[in-house]
Amino acid sequence: MSTPESSTPPESFFPDADGRDMVEGFARVVAISGGKAWAEPEQAPSCGGCHSAGLCSIGKQVGDPSARQMAKRFALPGDLGLAVGERVVVGVRENTLTTGALTAYGLPLVTLLIGGIAGQEIGRADSMAALGAVGGLAVGLFGARIISGILSARGVLTPRFLRRAFEAPPDASCHTEHG
Repeated sequence: MSTPESSTPPESFFPDADGRDMVEGFARVVAISGGKAWAEPEQAPSCGGCHSAGLCSIGKQVGDPSARQMAKRFALPGDLGLAVGERVVVGVRENTLTTGALTAYGLPLVTLLIGGIAGQEIGRADSMAALGAVGGLAVGLFGARIISGILSARGVLTPRFLRRAFEAPPDASCHTEHG
């Protein structure tokens, strides 16, 4: 009895079967160029309600071509058949958020402390401790920039396409009463 040859399935853009290790969010396709679909994260429903809403670039309109909004754009594979204006669900692994936070905040903080302690020990003066802390912070920020560049180049920090988002037709209504 022979078994049919199993072919390797095409590369999937979906998360692991359990999906528990993905943090999901919505994005809207804003352009298609160079064989890629470019998407921007959608504004969360709670945006605008916090005290720093005026300072946050997330709170800007989706069509706003500001530099901050353009910086949030990310590429999705162009062979997904997406159209401009289409809403999609994207995701990143949970450990990506941890890695990003440790790189952006943890590394500069640790190097700041190490620099401050080293400055105090070497110079035995508060001014040397402050100078060492500033130097350590600079080293940490530079290191974080290098590490984030490497992670970005590997695609670790880029959200992945998970699925198209369902949008109800404009004339659809929700009925919750039995009748």
